[in-house]
Amino acid sequence: MKLIVGLGNPGARYAHTRHNVGFDAVDAVAKRQGWKWDAQRSRALLAAGVIGVEKVLLAKPQTYMNESGAPVGELLRFYKLDPASELIVICDDLDLPLGQVRVRTRGGAGGQHGMESIIQHLGVRDFARVRVGVGRPAGGRERNVDFLLTQPRGDERITLDIAIERAADAALAWLTDGAEAAMNRFNAGDAPPREKKPRQPTQPEPARNDEA
Repeated sequence: MKLIVGLGNPGARYAHTRHNVGFDAVDAVAKRQGWKWDAQRSRALLAAGVIGVEKVLLAKPQTYMNESGAPVGELLRFYKLDPASELIVICDDLDLPLGQVRVRTRGGAGGQHGMESIIQHLGVRDFARVRVGVGRPAGGRERNVDFLLTQPRGDERITLDIAIERAADAALAWLTDGAEAAMNRFNAGDAPPREKKPRQPTQPEPARNDEA
């Protein structure tokens, strides 16, 4: 079994905000597969089904974001899953440009409070994650909370919706093709393109003097 967790805050007031892109991404996976959010365990809403030969469990923790680790840890223990190979977490990232999606197999929390809680409860950093760039507000870190809890509008909404679908793609790629293939596919834009050096003009060869 594989567990795909989307991070967010429960309740209508937080729906489709930047901070809830994890919820939106697992909703996208469930919609594609025709799965229903018809179960609940360990303070999480669950949807489940089979993809290929793999049983897959989708989860949306119903605690607030900064307490996400408790339900995730409980689900892993109940289903006897190894976080290093059977867990992927989808969350927002203020440090990525709006719309960028990045897949990693380990790492720190990067200031994301839900991820901090999961790392704390699991005691490990070796688990896959899909980060969705939501951009960062002008005016400094003190505006981050208000920024995360608002819904983007206009072109930003379009860009973020595309990224949410791409995050769903990334989670499914991790599931079907493995972490390395998912990283190769979705992280291709991480590094800036290498600058091509201008070609040096070809110098004409000196004329040969064949006379002895």
